[in-house]
Amino acid sequence: MKTMAIAYSPPLFSPFLNVNLTRLSSSLLLPFCHSSFSPTLSRCRRRPRFLSMASPTQSSNQAVSTGDVNTDADVFQLIRTHQENAARLPPVEEIRTLLNQSTRGMLSTFSQKHEGYPSGSMVDFACDADGSPILAVSSLAVHTKDLLANPKCSLLVAKDPEDRTDLVITLHGDAIPVSEKDITAVRTAYLAKHPDSFWVDFGDFQFMRIEPKVARYVSGVATALLGSGEFSKEEYQTAKVDLIAQFAKPVASHMNRDHAEDTRLIVQHSTSILVDSAYMLDMDSLGFNVKAAYQGKTYKLRIPFPRRAEDRKDVKTLVVEMLQAAKSQIN
Repeated sequence: MKTMAIAYSPPLFSPFLNVNLTRLSSSLLLPFCHSSFSPTLSRCRRRPRFLSMASPTQSSNQAVSTGDVNTDADVFQLIRTHQENAARLPPVEEIRTLLNQSTRGMLSTFSQKHEGYPSGSMVDFACDADGSPILAVSSLAVHTKDLLANPKCSLLVAKDPEDRTDLVITLHGDAIPVSEKDITAVRTAYLAKHPDSFWVDFGDFQFMRIEPKVARYVSGVATALLGSGEFSKEEYQTAKVDLIAQFAKPVASHMNRDHAEDTRLIVQHSTSILVDSAYMLDMDSLGFNVKAAYQGKTYKLRIPFPRRAEDRKDVKTLVVEMLQAAKSQIN
């Protein structure tokens, strides 16, 4: 994997005003974030609430020492330590998995009408077995005309478009019309992600496949956990799609609807911070991500499983184990 440094000047409201961002590891993905906080740490007057100690059931690389903490800086440091040690998928697997789960992105083409300028379009897509995005395009669309004249393009996908600190992927490649022998398989894959797209059978529509050349990612903008890098076509296509990620939506929906307090207790136990609430966002085989509220601020946190989840049933087993550990600490 090739890494790339990004020059960045943190804004006045960055929680880590004294951190040199360019010296941080580029392998840290999905960092925490918060929506609002004071630009001056000394303005915080409330004493943060913490658990007195990390649970002995936590692994040694998860346990964090709370000590005597009474400022925002202590909160940020505690979270940062926890997040740096939280198990995550390798970046290339994270990218491959996110693209496989995604259905919409920004397509950039070379404009034929305005020569020399790029053109952008929001498009639906679905990835095939090799991770190549499949587009269903109309001959009337401007981006279709652009691609037929020059197949070079890029597809940008943001994990959370409302959060600039979260993962953003740009896949560069060439858009090639799908061959007749592959139409049936490609159509099936596309409709699996877009079941209401009846127009794909209209006469002016065709399928195009973006054959990847390189996949770039960046995450952690405006935080102290900046990560960025790129992967070749071979690295991207040989990476595995995480099998647990496909269950993220139904599991997260169930937890948020029926077990919100249980999620909060698990997050509290894992981080040693008495969060006010925790909303599950997504998951993979190594853990899940939440949006947690604490003293009026919102943090996006990674919560690792005690071990890798093997299947959907095992996810339930792990969540129950984590909840029991959290409750035993309280008792």
